[in-house]
Amino acid sequence: MERFSYVLYLYKAAGLSSIQDPQRLDPFSPRTQQVHREKQMAVAHWLVLFVTIIMVSNARDANGALSATTLEAIAKANVNGPYIGIVIPNLFEMGPLLNSSSYSAAEIINFSGRRFRFGTVEERKVILVMTGLSVINAAITTQLLLSFFDVEGVIHYGIAGNANPDLHIGDVAIPQYWAHTGLWNWQRYGQGPEDELALESNGDYTRTLGYLRFANYTTNVTGCASHDNLLNNIWYQPEEVFPVTGTPEERQHEFWVPVGSTYFEVAKKLEGLKLESCVNATTCLNYTPSVSTVERGVSASIYLDNSAYRSFIYDKFNVSPVDMESASVALICYQQNTPFIAIRALSDLAGGGSAESNEADTFVDLASNNAVTVMVEFIKQLSSRNSL
Repeated sequence: MERFSYVLYLYKAAGLSSIQDPQRLDPFSPRTQQVHREKQMAVAHWLVLFVTIIMVSNARDANGALSATTLEAIAKANVNGPYIGIVIPNLFEMGPLLNSSSYSAAEIINFSGRRFRFGTVEERKVILVMTGLSVINAAITTQLLLSFFDVEGVIHYGIAGNANPDLHIGDVAIPQYWAHTGLWNWQRYGQGPEDELALESNGDYTRTLGYLRFANYTTNVTGCASHDNLLNNIWYQPEEVFPVTGTPEERQHEFWVPVGSTYFEVAKKLEGLKLESCVNATTCLNYTPSVSTVERGVSASIYLDNSAYRSFIYDKFNVSPVDMESASVALICYQQNTPFIAIRALSDLAGGGSAESNEADTFVDLASNNAVTVMVEFIKQLSSRNSL
């Protein structure tokens, strides 16, 4: 009976009941032939979805994956799509959006340990989802979002450390490219830049992106013209990607993953937007933060609070925001051929400041609010562009 209700629901969702009965039309008219095609296509589309639901439901009976109720809720939600997916690392970054007058909440669907919040931002249909910390959590959550829901594009926002000396705490940076800098080939001691890496000849690893030599960061060495370090070198590696537009099991390699070209053009319209500068009535920055589009950002499952590595990563790759999630969201969207952009507000200097402790302790709320402000403005600009 439960599955029969799926059929009735999907039949109505397909709009089949609203398609005119071809028997009431002239059987030889082009309109009759068109109606036949419409019914055939609609029936085929929704029967495929119904069969998929039954198959997944049967699988759920065996392994406890998703309930039939959840699958029905997902199907109903998708009838009202498409949505913009808004992917957010943590609750403290989501809070300002939930409390914003620009956001109107609707239903919630919980599954796989995630909460998918439906609503609108500036009247644009959205799905909000919190990922949790790190590139792994962000990738899992983004893939769930794109696999189960009708999503036309993804906006990722949050706070980040800042490696760019031309930007400041409170500013919002929107990069054109993202890279995951936590995938390495760690070279054995005694070998150097001229030596082939393990499995390099198989095409698994490369020396094209460069390396970090630990010995260059040795301190308290006197009376020695050169020094060494047993940790030797780490070589940065591109990700293996398998785009939906490619051939399954045939890998491609990507290091710098671009954001959506249209989304980046929209982001450029936000450059120079003035943002909040005060944490509270007594704690304010001595400048007004603003929005900048930048060339590059990087991510890794590492909280960066180290001046030496901050300088290295900026000098090596010319990056601005450094965070723990954006590159993985970018990679999933790239593989799924879905437009994407990341908006990161700078909460600290990633170890490069003069303060004794990390600045994020003071400015995390300010940065979170500024990130939400820019995300809302981005949606306004995107909606305005789409209405032209």
